[in-house]
Amino acid sequence: MRTRKPRGDRTTALALICTALWLLWIAPAGADPAPAQAAAPAIAVLDFELNDLTLLPGTPEELARTASLRPLVEQGLKAQGSDQLVSIDAAALAQANVGVGYLYDHPEAAAALGRARGADLVLVGRLHKPSFLFAYLMARLVDSRTGTVVRDLVVEAKGQTGPATARAAARLAEQVRETLARH
Repeated sequence: MRTRKPRGDRTTALALICTALWLLWIAPAGADPAPAQAAAPAIAVLDFELNDLTLLPGTPEELARTASLRPLVEQGLKAQGSDQLVSIDAAALAQANVGVGYLYDHPEAAAALGRARGADLVLVGRLHKPSFLFAYLMARLVDSRTGTVVRDLVVEAKGQTGPATARAAARLAEQVRETLARH
């Protein structure tokens, strides 16, 4: 009776030969075997606009709350690792925004504004307040290259306090991060 060589020796030899061939011919010289991470997109967060449908629209407190949203969302994005935030000055924003809600309703105009300032994405937001009890942070993430809406984002803010607004802005920033992870 003949003795056979164990199969493990042939399998190991074949694996070593395949690895050597891959290293010599298939893998490009000097290439990093780990996949390269794509650069984080530059994001422009525009000032939020107030869409107040209550019986007392546009109170100074609500205007201040609305003005606090852009910095809060930017802060949330920075906390999650978005280090490429593009600033758009008030004059350029005012020139591009023909009227209240214009940039929100015309993503191609928001994209042109962002593209001109070097942003890959533009976050256009509004504070929609149908009641004194709650409000919605509504935002559109727009691709500056194509002018298309990448995703519509909505976060409910219950109450009119500063902490409730900050929590809602942080949740909105989290939704942006989740969208970027899938985009």
